[in-house]
Amino acid sequence: MPLTTQDLLARLAELGIETTTVEHPPLFTVEDSQALRGDIPGGHTKNLFLKDKKGNIFLVVVEEETRVDLKSLHQPLGAASRLSFGSAELLEEVLGVKPGAVTAFGPVNDTEGRVTVVLDAELMTHETVNCHPLVNTATTAIRSADLIRFLRTTGHEPLVMAVPRRTDAAEEG
Repeated sequence: MPLTTQDLLARLAELGIETTTVEHPPLFTVEDSQALRGDIPGGHTKNLFLKDKKGNIFLVVVEEETRVDLKSLHQPLGAASRLSFGSAELLEEVLGVKPGAVTAFGPVNDTEGRVTVVLDAELMTHETVNCHPLVNTATTAIRSADLIRFLRTTGHEPLVMAVPRRTDAAEEG
């Protein structure tokens, strides 16, 4: 059974990790988030739930405006093939969240360790990052160092790397 938002926030508190959570209407896109969230400081995340042809699963967490080059991302990750988006069913099965609520906190529900967590180095330069707390009706601010510490407690050693960006040339290819 996936954790609830309350379970997640309680776990963070048990670890001594301070967070601030703001409730808001449901957000499904970066545009929704920018329009409705108000003035929440820090880096705001965009989360890509991806898989390769061998069933390896990746959660790539970048800053909301980042245009990820999906055609080349598989190379630095050592994926078996180019990456495609995982289905809503796989997302719910592995991270226990629905589309629109994908979050860096999701690996707390991946008790089998199926997902590789990738945090973009640029995002992690922010002192604070903002993530959905397993639902898209709230945003939780957490120190970037504490996010890494939290992920480690879930058995997921995050890979912090410069995620490849799309360029105009890459879009044409």
